[in-house]
Amino acid sequence: MGNLIEEWATQVSEADLSSALPRRWAHTQGVAERADEVGQVLGRDSGLLIASATLHDIGYAPRLAVTGFHPLDGARFLRDEHRADERLVRLVANHSFALLEAEERGLQEELATEFPLLEEPLLVDALVYCDMTTTPDGDRTTAQDRVAEIRSRYGDDSVVGRFIRRAAPEIFASVERVEAALAAQSR
Repeated sequence: MGNLIEEWATQVSEADLSSALPRRWAHTQGVAERADEVGQVLGRDSGLLIASATLHDIGYAPRLAVTGFHPLDGARFLRDEHRADERLVRLVANHSFALLEAEERGLQEELATEFPLLEEPLLVDALVYCDMTTTPDGDRTTAQDRVAEIRSRYGDDSVVGRFIRRAAPEIFASVERVEAALAAQSR
């Protein structure tokens, strides 16, 4: 299953992001690279992690931006147009503590009802790790620097600024858990 879902995810993401949003596409490729690196801690779910990393920001594609909240727009697109795997869709919908941002946007109930959070903590944490240790240009960074970059780009008083300040402790904890799992596996 791994390679097929990864190839499909790359085709879908590249089609909607590479030309329209080249910087977002670069970030997406970097997040997928991180997923390939950390997938070992997930065993059979490594392909699912790589696919969700490749598709996590698909909702930014201009043709898909219905609500303006990319996790929800992307998940609806994957569910409705591609009939994508439910776990994949729920990962995209909830990536990087999207529920907290949905609350800031008045979309919390919609997101939580349509796409409940997966109760697979390591898989959820792994996607947070991949997203939050990758710069907008696709390079490796620390979660602390990534949160600081998001705050400076959007401003502390914006919806995203308020969300990222609230999510930061959760993001850092997710990253620490994944780093601990990677360290334990390499022993």
